[in-house]
Amino acid sequence: MKFDYLIVGAGLYGAVFAQQMTAAGKRCLVIDRRPHLGGNAHCETVEGIQVHRYGAHIFHTSDQKVWDYVRSYASFNQFVNAPLANFQGKLYNLPFNMNTFTRLWDVITPAQAQEEIRRQAARHNIQEPANLEEQALKLVGDDIYQKLIKGYTEKQWGRDCKDLPTFIIQRVPLRFTFDNNYFTDRYQGIPEEGYDALVEKLLEGSQVLLSTDYESFVKNQPACAEKTVYTGTIDGFFHYRFGPLEYRSLRFETEVLDCPNFQGNAVINYTAREVPYTRIIEHKHFLFGTQPHTVITREYPASWTPGQEPYYPVNDPKNQALYQTYQELARSRRNVRFGGRLGAYRYYNMDQVIRAALDDAAEELAGSRL
Repeated sequence: MKFDYLIVGAGLYGAVFAQQMTAAGKRCLVIDRRPHLGGNAHCETVEGIQVHRYGAHIFHTSDQKVWDYVRSYASFNQFVNAPLANFQGKLYNLPFNMNTFTRLWDVITPAQAQEEIRRQAARHNIQEPANLEEQALKLVGDDIYQKLIKGYTEKQWGRDCKDLPTFIIQRVPLRFTFDNNYFTDRYQGIPEEGYDALVEKLLEGSQVLLSTDYESFVKNQPACAEKTVYTGTIDGFFHYRFGPLEYRSLRFETEVLDCPNFQGNAVINYTAREVPYTRIIEHKHFLFGTQPHTVITREYPASWTPGQEPYYPVNDPKNQALYQTYQELARSRRNVRFGGRLGAYRYYNMDQVIRAALDDAAEELAGSRL
C-alpha cells in the first residue's frame, strides 16, 4: 500500500501529526523502533500502578487550543506538581517559595526573605557573571545555591558549575508566596488512562508498526510514502555527517516496594552532590493510588554517545551552530519534515510538542492545497 506519509516515531509529535493528517483524508504509516507507543511519555503498568518509564511526565499548559485538543482524547485528573528537595536529610519545597525560605532562615514575611537573599548575594558583589555558579550566587546567594542548585545541576550536566555557561540559569524562579505548585500554567494534570491510551486514540486510522527500525524499513520499502516525517535525531538521520550533536542521557532504576507509601510525594529531588541520582519518583501518587505496594524510580543523569537514548539537548553556542548546519542540509530534503524534540534539537514540554505538531500539520496541509 502506498502511503501519503511515513511518520517515524510514535511519540506525541508523531501521533498528533498523524491524527491531523488522517482527519484530512491522508494515509499514514507510523513506525517506531521501540516496542511501545508514547515515546518518552510511555507508561507501563506494574502492580496496578502506571509507571512513567522514562521519567515523570506531568502535563501542563496555558494553551487553550492544546488543552481542549488533548481532553478530546483523554480524561485528565487534577494532579498538581509540588516536588520537594532533599538536601542531607532535610526537605525543602520547590519551586523556591516562602515555604522554602521559612525552612532555610525561619523568616515569616516576603520582605524578610527578600532581604536575606539580597544580603547573601551582596557578599559576592558579582557584576558580570562568568559562569553558572556566579550567575546563581548573584541571583540567590549562598544558601539556595549551595543546598538546592549546585549539586543537582552538576549531576544533571556532568560538570562543575564553574564550567557551565550562565545561560542555563539566566533566572531563578523565586516566589514570595506560600504556593508549592511548581507550574504557573492554567491547566495541569495526568491522563487517567495513561499517555499510551492517549496516543493510541490519536493513532486510530493510521497503520502502526512497532519494533521497526527506520533504516532497515526504508531499505526494504524505499517508496512506501510520498513524504517522511522524522522525529528522531536530525544528526542521526544524516549519519552524523558533520559530527554528533551533544545530549545528556538518563538511566533509570525501578523497583517495587512492599509498602503502600515510600516517600509521600510523587517527586523528590536529591540535591546533594554525593547522592548519585537526581530524584526519586513514586509513581502511584500521580493518580492518587491506594495499591498495597508502591513503585519507585531513581533517576541517574548520564553522559551520551551515539546509540544511547538522548534526552536533553546541550543548547550551547557550539551545538546550536552545528544544528544550524544540519538544518541547512535538511532543507535540501523537500520530501522530509523534521519535528519533535530530537528533530528540532530543542527541549519541548509536552504541550509545546503538541502545539508544534498541530502547527506543522496545518502548514503541511496548506502547502498541499497550493
